[in-house]
Formats: sequence, C-alpha cells, structure tokens
Amino acid sequence: MAALRKWLFTGLLVIVPGAITLAVLNWLVGLLDQTLLILPAAWHPDRVLGFHVPGFGVLLTLLILLVVGATTSNFAGRKLVQWGDRLVSRIPVVRSIYSSVKQVSDTLFSEGGNAFRTAVLVQWPREGVWTVAFITGAPGGEVAALLQDEYVSVYVPTTPNPTGGYFVMLRKSDCVELDMGVDAALRYIVSMGVVVPHEPAVSLPS
Repeated sequence: MAALRKWLFTGLLVIVPGAITLAVLNWLVGLLDQTLLILPAAWHPDRVLGFHVPGFGVLLTLLILLVVGATTSNFAGRKLVQWGDRLVSRIPVVRSIYSSVKQVSDTLFSEGGNAFRTAVLVQWPREGVWTVAFITGAPGGEVAALLQDEYVSVYVPTTPNPTGGYFVMLRKSDCVELDMGVDAALRYIVSMGVVVPHEPAVSLPS
C-alpha cells in the first residue's frame, strides 16, 4: 500500500502541472480566438479552410497590438490617442472607469513604470510575521503630505493567487529589499514557499 500511495502522489506531481498548464493555455487561446469575430464572416479561417484551427485569434491579437503600437508611436498617433483621451474624459461614469484603468495599465506596461520592480520582505499582517511583497511606488499628493516619515507603496499578494492582495503604505525602513527578482518572488508566492529561489540569504532586522 505504501508503494501504491507513493506512485499515486508521484503521478499527481507529474500530471497535475501539465494538465493545469494545458487547461490555462486552452482557455487563453479560446479567449483570444474571439477576436476573429471582428473579421467579416467570409474571412473567418474556419470558413476559408473548412475546419477549425485554434490559434488564429492569437496571431490576429498580436498583429493588432503591433499595428496599434506602431501607429501610436509616432507624433500623429500620439496626438490621436490624446484626442481620444480627451473625448472619453467628457463622458460621465465612463471617464472614471477609463482613467482608473489607464493609470494602472500605464504603470504596469509602460517602460518607465515602477510597478513590481522590487521584491521586499515586510511584517504582515502583524509584527513578527513576515511575507514577500512588492514595492509599487511612493505615496503622493495629500497622503504624502500627511505621512511624516519616508513611506513606500507596497502590494502584499495572497497565495496561491497573487492577483488578489492588499495595498498598504509602509515605512521604507520597515521593508527589507530582496536580491531575488520579481519572477522568482512570484514563483515563491504561488508555490506557497515550496519553490525556494536560489538567492543569497538576507538577514532580517532585529
């Protein structure tokens, strides 16, 4: 029985990661294939070829991103984007949603963005309990004026799903910067500490 149990868990360790990866990829490809709906019906690959080939939506999405990126990288394209931003900013409700999403996307995807650039150790949710978090910037405006010390904005992700978490502002001196990269820190969080990054150890403050 012990051998059977060992084989069972060994099989799970081999099969589960691959099965979940394939499921996620299948969902992502299926989602991106929905972009084919913007094409005229006569141009759909299914109708042209006579059978369904998954992945055409991925290629179309990449092509759209490249074309939009190339178009808006020049002076005329930037002016067009600015005109669109001003137009959206005049629409009630829509402007609130759009401005919030745009600020987040600019922070995450722009080359000058500072989001998730530094992994740190912080004491959370109470003193003496440590977790891995990410510095996302520094407080600004009224918040920065009210805080008396040097603070940083920190995102504390949950595990095993790091897309959920908490936004907190902590003293910079209370954050221990890690040598591990952001990717390694995310793997550490998602694996719930099972996948330990092979990085130099950091001494915790006393």
